[in-house]
Amino acid sequence: MKNFLIKLIILSGILIGLPFLGVMLASLPVNRYLEFPPETQYIDHAPFSWIAFTGYSLFILAIILPIFIRILSLRKDKRTASTPADFYKFPWWGWLGIITGLIAWVLAWTRFPWFAGFQPHTFTPLWLSFIFVINALTYKRTGKCMIINRPKYFIMLFPVSAAFWWLFEYLNRFVQNWQYVGVHFSSLEYFFYATISFSTVLPAVLGTRELIQSFSWLNKKCNNLITIGIFQSKPMAMAVLIASSAGIALVGIWPNYLFSLLWISPLLIIVSLQILSGGNHVFSDIARGDWRLVISSALAALFCGWFWEMWNYFSLAKWIYSVPFVHRFEIFEMPVLGYAGYLPFGLECSLIGEILSRISQPLRNTG
Repeated sequence: MKNFLIKLIILSGILIGLPFLGVMLASLPVNRYLEFPPETQYIDHAPFSWIAFTGYSLFILAIILPIFIRILSLRKDKRTASTPADFYKFPWWGWLGIITGLIAWVLAWTRFPWFAGFQPHTFTPLWLSFIFVINALTYKRTGKCMIINRPKYFIMLFPVSAAFWWLFEYLNRFVQNWQYVGVHFSSLEYFFYATISFSTVLPAVLGTRELIQSFSWLNKKCNNLITIGIFQSKPMAMAVLIASSAGIALVGIWPNYLFSLLWISPLLIIVSLQILSGGNHVFSDIARGDWRLVISSALAALFCGWFWEMWNYFSLAKWIYSVPFVHRFEIFEMPVLGYAGYLPFGLECSLIGEILSRISQPLRNTG
C-alpha cells in the first residue's frame, strides 16, 4: 500500500501539476484553465491537413497491422481445438438491462415534451443498462461475471471511474479536443451529474474486456504473437517517463501538435512507474508473446467507444470534437482517426482495474 501511495503521488504530480506548470511558465492566462464548467473556447485548432492525416494514419497502421497480420497468419490447430463452451441461462437482470436500455435509447433520441426535464440525463441509464447486459452475456458464456463473482470490486469501480475520467476532463482543458453542448448546468449541478456519468466508464470497459476474454479465439490467436521485451527495461522506462512527462508539460503550450499525448502519456507514465518499481503492468505478458490482455483491453474500449459515439449523436446533452489537423471523415461526431485514441485508453482502463484489484485483494482476505 505504501508503494502504491508513493506512485499515486508521483503520478498525480506529473499529470495534474506539469500541464499547469507548463502554461504558467509560458505566461499563458491560467484562469481560463480553471473555468468550471468549462465553456470558453480559447484554443484555435489547426485546420485539416492531408500531410498530418496521412502521417497519423501511417503511424497507427504501423502499430496495428503487424499484429493483425500475425493473428491472421496463425492457423487453427485442430489438435488443440477446444470443445464448445458450456452456455448458461441468460440471467433475469440481463433481460432487465435490455429493456431499460432500449427505453433509455428511445428517450435519448426523441424529444417528448413530458420527458423534457429528464432529457439531459439519459447517458447514465443507457450505460448502466449496457453494463448489466455485458455482464449478463459474460455470465451466459462462462457462468460468472463481475456482478456475481466480484461484487465489491464491481461497486468500487464506479467511484474510481469517476475520478479516473475527471483526470481526462482536466487534461482536455489544455487541448480542448471535446466540449459539451446542448444544456447548461450550474457548477454544482455540472459536477454532480458529470460525476455520475463518468462513474460508468470503467465498469463498461472492464466488463466488455471480461466478455471478450471469454471467447476462445483470443486464447488461440493471441497467446503466441510478436515477442517484445523492451517493456521490461528500467533504463528505457526511465527515458520514457522523462519524455512522457516533458510531453505532458508542453501539451498546453502546443496543443495542436501534442494533443495525442493526452491519451498516450498517462499510459506510458503509469507503465514506466510500474517497471521502475519492479511491478507487473499491462505490457508484461508480451515479453513472452502473450497479447491477450493488450488486445482484449484495446478492443473493449473501441467497442464501448462505438456505443459512446453512437448514443451521443442524437442526444440532447452531448459532446462535439475539435481535433487539429485530422478532423475529417466523421463517424457520428468523432473523426475517424480519433477512434484510435480508444486503443491506449482501453489499456489505461485495464491498468486502473488491475491496480484496484490488487488493492481490494487484502480487503477480501480480511473481510
